[in-house]
Amino acid sequence: MIKNKDLSKIKCEPCNGNTPKLNFEEISKYLSTLNEWSVNDNQDMIFKKFKFKNFNDALNYANKIGELSDKEGHHPDISIGWGYCLIMMHTHAIKGLSVNDFILATKIDLI
Repeated sequence: MIKNKDLSKIKCEPCNGNTPKLNFEEISKYLSTLNEWSVNDNQDMIFKKFKFKNFNDALNYANKIGELSDKEGHHPDISIGWGYCLIMMHTHAIKGLSVNDFILATKIDLI
C-alpha cells in the first residue's frame, strides 16, 4: 500500500492483464485519502463530478486532464457538459481498480 502523500510523486505504470486488482480494503483506504471521489457499487470504478461556471471552463479542465493523462499513460473516461466535467476511472486491462487509478485521481485533484 502506497501512502497518499506519495501518490502525487509516483508515475503510473503500464498495465496489462497481470496488473493486480485492488481488493475492497485497499480501495477503501485509497478512497479515504481522496477529496470527494466515489466508488461505484461494483467496486470497479471511481468517479468525481467537477462543477464549473460554464461549458468552456469544463472543456478547458477536461483538456488539462487529457494532457496529464497522456503524460501518465493512464486515461480516464471523461464526460463534459454545461458546467460540469465528470471523471470516471478504472484500469481497462483488468476491468477493475489498480493503484494507477488513485495516482491519477490524486494528480487530477492538484490541477
